[in-house]
Amino acid sequence: MLKHEPTTSRAPARLQPGNRDAPEFGVIYMARVYNFSAGPAVLPEEVLSRAGSEILDYQGSGMSVMEMSHRSKVFQGIIDKAEADIRTLMGIPENYKVLFLQGGDSLLFATTFINLAPHRKADFVITGNWAKKAYQEAQILGDPNVVASSADKNFTYIPDCSDLPIREDTDYLYICQNNTIYGTQYHTLPNTKGHTLVADQSSMFLSEPVDVTKFGCIHAGVQKNVGPAGVQIVIVREDLIPDDLPGVPTMLRFKTQADKGSLYNTPNCWGIYMCGLVFQWLLENGGLAAMHEKNAEKAKILYDYLDASELFHPTVTDAESRSLMNVPFVTGDKDLDAEFVAQAAEAGLVNLKGHRTVGGMRASIYNAMPKAGVEALVNFMDGFERSHKKA
Repeated sequence: MLKHEPTTSRAPARLQPGNRDAPEFGVIYMARVYNFSAGPAVLPEEVLSRAGSEILDYQGSGMSVMEMSHRSKVFQGIIDKAEADIRTLMGIPENYKVLFLQGGDSLLFATTFINLAPHRKADFVITGNWAKKAYQEAQILGDPNVVASSADKNFTYIPDCSDLPIREDTDYLYICQNNTIYGTQYHTLPNTKGHTLVADQSSMFLSEPVDVTKFGCIHAGVQKNVGPAGVQIVIVREDLIPDDLPGVPTMLRFKTQADKGSLYNTPNCWGIYMCGLVFQWLLENGGLAAMHEKNAEKAKILYDYLDASELFHPTVTDAESRSLMNVPFVTGDKDLDAEFVAQAAEAGLVNLKGHRTVGGMRASIYNAMPKAGVEALVNFMDGFERSHKKA
């Protein structure tokens, strides 16, 4: 069990300049802020506490996970349990491989196309920067095609995907299922017309139940909702993994890691260990159905306030397109936005500055963000709004 006493204090500002000297090694400050970063992002305090308790001596091994060989029986147990737990969480069928890879989506945009597009054709729905980047990587390698886009309204909605002009000979349809920057999310999957669906789920990964069988491949960088940066999880149907890819370097082939249980080379051992603790935390807290219920409740608190506010405005007005994970909002005044972000940080509500392409603010309310954090944000926003009302 992941047991610890959750921190109850929230620092108005942790380690405020001039308040105390830089911390020395061995000194632990327990003050915590509410971290609304889009990624790397907040992790469950129970997980951090467990990792802290094991950092010098992992379960009697006499060493840290960061020190042990990836070929050891101890680490084999760690990665085996991580895979077993994510399979349980997502209901992953046996004919799908789970790969724990190094890096992030920026590499997967290319390797996904290399591995899953034998005819060098893929169709894309462009709903933001990340789908666009995946499309651009495919342009380097083959013949991609855009079948729908929401660029006409600055990616503030999810296009109708019920009757897309998908090419008959395309290898797959690609979507970014949750858009971190613009705050949109697919709540209904596209009609693929019998073609394979590939999805980047990074910023919504493990936030709600998913029918894996509807996808040929799911990939996700863990740094947004699952673990520390540096691990990429790929869930791919076995029949889609090519046996041979002439001219493709060994490390760019899914088969390389699929055949070796993600241990062809030295993996990100610490990152996989941390992901495993998060998987365990999710299972102990009711699984993905329970997490989705909590996430929907948190999102409703914030969206309800934004919809009623006279000062703050959500950038995504279509309720059917709104993300439960990433909520951008603006005042319409850049100086006022900056003032809000600065004052919020002083109050212990940090990393609320929006992405430069949207501006304003963005609250990322991932699995590990407690309801109390969202309530604290809304209370602060309400106070800020009242203090700035014109007489």
